Amino acid sequence: MESLIAAVRCGADAVYLGTKNFNARRSADNFDFDGLSKAVSYCHERNVKVYITLNTLVSDGEMKAAYDTVSECMRAGADAFIVQDLGLVKMLKKCFPEARLHASTQCSVNTPEGFKELERLGFSRAVLPREMSLSEIKEIRNAVNMELEIFIHGALCMCVSGQCYLSSVLGGRSGNRGLCAQPCRLSFSADNSGSYDLSLKDLSLISHIKEIEGAGVISLKIEGRMKRPEYVAAAVGACKKALLGEYDKASEETLKNVFSRSGFTDGYFTGDRKNMFGTRRKEDVVSAVPVLKDLERLYEKEPQTIPVDMEFICKTGKNVTLNVSTEGKSVTVSGGVPEAAINKPLTAESVGERLSKLGGTPYYQNSIRVILDNGLSLSASEINELRRRAVSELGSESAPAFIQKEYKAPSLRKDSKKPYYTARFLSASQIPENHPFRRIFIPVWSDNSDFIKTGAGAEIPRGLFGYEERLIKRLSELKTVGVENILAGNLGAYKTAEALGFSVFADWGLNIYNTLSARQFNSPILSFELTLKQANGINAEDTGIVGYGRLPLMLTRNCPVKNSIGCKACNKNGALTDRKGYRFPVKCSPWPCAEIFNPLPLILSDRIREIHTDFIHFYFTDESKEEINEIVDMFNNNKNSFDNYTRGLYFKGVK
Repeated sequence: MESLIAAVRCGADAVYLGTKNFNARRSADNFDFDGLSKAVSYCHERNVKVYITLNTLVSDGEMKAAYDTVSECMRAGADAFIVQDLGLVKMLKKCFPEARLHASTQCSVNTPEGFKELERLGFSRAVLPREMSLSEIKEIRNAVNMELEIFIHGALCMCVSGQCYLSSVLGGRSGNRGLCAQPCRLSFSADNSGSYDLSLKDLSLISHIKEIEGAGVISLKIEGRMKRPEYVAAAVGACKKALLGEYDKASEETLKNVFSRSGFTDGYFTGDRKNMFGTRRKEDVVSAVPVLKDLERLYEKEPQTIPVDMEFICKTGKNVTLNVSTEGKSVTVSGGVPEAAINKPLTAESVGERLSKLGGTPYYQNSIRVILDNGLSLSASEINELRRRAVSELGSESAPAFIQKEYKAPSLRKDSKKPYYTARFLSASQIPENHPFRRIFIPVWSDNSDFIKTGAGAEIPRGLFGYEERLIKRLSELKTVGVENILAGNLGAYKTAEALGFSVFADWGLNIYNTLSARQFNSPILSFELTLKQANGINAEDTGIVGYGRLPLMLTRNCPVKNSIGCKACNKNGALTDRKGYRFPVKCSPWPCAEIFNPLPLILSDRIREIHTDFIHFYFTDESKEEINEIVDMFNNNKNSFDNYTRGLYFKGVK
C-alpha cells in the first residue's frame, strides 16, 4: 500500500497490482480482498484507475478460484484485468462480460496478426513485449485499433516473456505461475569464466518518451511491484518530467542511484543490443542510500489536485447544510440547528476559513458560497465536522453493479488409449526411414527439397519480431511445394498459417495449461509445466505432451554467446556453463531468436503406461538417426536405458 500511495501521490494515472494468487509477482506483498477494496477506493477518489494482474497460467483445478477472485475484484470496482491465459480469457468473457481485459506481455505475442487475434478475443489493450524496437511497435500500431501499453522503466528479463522455463525446470518455481526465482541472475558463462551472461541491465526508455508517444502508444508502464516506495516515486516523477520535456541528466542519475544493474539499457528499442548486460554491483547498492530520504519527501504529503465547490446554508430555525461537489459528484450533509449569537455571530469569512481547511485530502477549494442569516452562532467544531463528513462521503464509492454468470467447470477427461507419436526434428537428416510418427515437422527455414523428400510439415519459430511478412512469403513458397501441416507455438504464427489454408497444430509454446485453452486450438501439445495427472485430465480433443527431448528453457532475442565470445568462436556450437558445471546448449537460427536448452533430456519411455493423452511428441535437437531409432524403441518397449535424464515437471509439478 505504501508503494501504491507513492505512485498516486507522484502522479500515476493508474496502478496495477495483484491479489494473493494468479499474478506474476506472487512473492510480492500483494493485497487481500479487504486491502484491495481500500486500495481501489483510495485510487478512485483521486481519479486513478486500478488494473488487476491475473497474468499467470491457471490449471483446471484453479479456474473456480480464479472466477471467485475476479468476482471479488469486480465487486471492489477494479477497472481492468491483465491476463495471460487464453482459457482464463474464455471464462472471463463468458462469466463477466463487462470485465475490461488487457493482454499481458506474458501472452508472447510479437507480430501484427497476433495482436489482431488478441483484439478479436476481446482485449481492449495489449502490453507490448519489452523486446520490440520502435519500428516494430509502429508496425503493431498500424495493424490494430486496440490500446497499446509499453514498459518504460524497470527490470528486464533475458527471455521473451511467457517463454521462460529456466526457473521452473531447474527449481520448480515457474515464471508463468508468478514465482520465478530469477536463476538467470546467477552465473551462466559462455567462456567458462564465471561471468553473468544471462543478466541484463534494467530497461529505461524515459528519454524516448516523445518517440513512443509519436508511435501511438497510449500508456507507459513502470515495472516495480517488488521495489521500495522511493523507487516508485523516482520512476513516476521522472516519467512526468519527461512528458513535460524536463527530464535531464540529474533525473536519470537519481533513477540510477535508487536502483540499477550497471546502469540502464534501451537496446531492444533502438536495435543496438551490444551493451545490454549488467549485474547488481556493490556500488549500485551503496549509491541508493543518499537519495532515499529526498525521494521519500516526494510522497510524504497528499497533493491537493481535485477542485471542490462548496455551498454552506445556515438559516434561522433550520438544520445547517453543506453541499460539496466535484467533477460530476455531489454530496450534502446536515448538522444541528444554529443558535442565536450572544457575542460574536457567524460571518461568511469565518465560515469560509473553516471550510477551506482541506489539508491531508486530495481536494482544494475552488469556490465557496455561504448563505447565512444574521446573528447566528455555530461552533467551529461543528463546522469542521460538517467539512470532514462531506469530504469523506465525496471520496466514498458504492459497490458497482456488474453482470456475473455462473461458472461451470468442464469435466475431467477419463478415457484413455494408447497414444500415437509425433515428432519435431532440427534437421531432415535426422528423420529415420519407416519412422512411426503420425506427423513430423522440421524448421520452416529448411530447404524445400527436405520438405518434398520427407513429407514433413513446417515448425514456425516462436520469436517472429518484425518477420511476419517474411513468414508469409516463406509459407506461400512451402504451399507451392506441397507442405500441408504447420506446427505453431505462437498465436500470431498460428493465425497466419491458418489464414493461408494450412492444417495448423498447436505447439507447447502457446502455454496451453487447461481445458478451456486447449479447446481453442487444433491438436495442442500441452504445456510441459503441467503434471502428468493434470495433462491427462484436460478434456479437449486430441491433446499431446512432450515425452522426449531437451526442453527449451529460454527464447532470447539477444544471444548470450554472441554477446560474450562472438559468433565466430561459437561456430554454431555454443553453450552456457552454470556454477555447478552443467552445460546448457545454445542454438541460433536464421530467424530473430536464439534458444537455450536443458543439459539433460526429458524421457518418459518407461512411464508410457501412465500417459493418457492422445499422443506423445518427441522434440529432437542434436540426436543422430540411430539414436532416434533407439529412443523410439525404448518407448515401444516401455524401457529406459539412459543414465542421465530428467522427468521434467510431470511428477514433481511447479509452484
